[in-house]
Amino acid sequence: MRTGITIGIIGLFLMLFAHAGTHSQQAQANGENHSVWDGVYTPEQAKRGEEVYVTRCSTCHGAKLEGVEDAPSLTGKSFLDGWDGLTLGALFEKVRKKMPRDNPGQLSRQQYLDVVAYVLSANKIPEGKAELPQELESLRLIRIDAVKPSK
Repeated sequence: MRTGITIGIIGLFLMLFAHAGTHSQQAQANGENHSVWDGVYTPEQAKRGEEVYVTRCSTCHGAKLEGVEDAPSLTGKSFLDGWDGLTLGALFEKVRKKMPRDNPGQLSRQQYLDVVAYVLSANKIPEGKAELPQELESLRLIRIDAVKPSK
């Protein structure tokens, strides 16, 4: 009888462990606890974003996203450190509400998303297989980490 109980407990433990792994995979697929380092944009989206950036953003932020005068750099350690721990939702909303400086909000939602993808690409954040989500709630679930988190 003791062996049966032990086997039952081990079986229950294995079932709970397997369920926890499945839940973790589902959470990641749903955008929960997601990092930019998980590949959250496509190369095509970043390319579209580069085209928008060149025509609409580079005058202030520089041809290489280096920043000009009082417009900050959009690449490098200071940029990533400044956004570390915040979300793509926060970045997207700031860009959407404040840029371009002379006429905020004049770009389409997709253009703003594409520019954010380009900024991620310029910061050597890896690309993925899906474009940035359109929904603000989903963007708020994607954390900006200045350094790739260890698994």
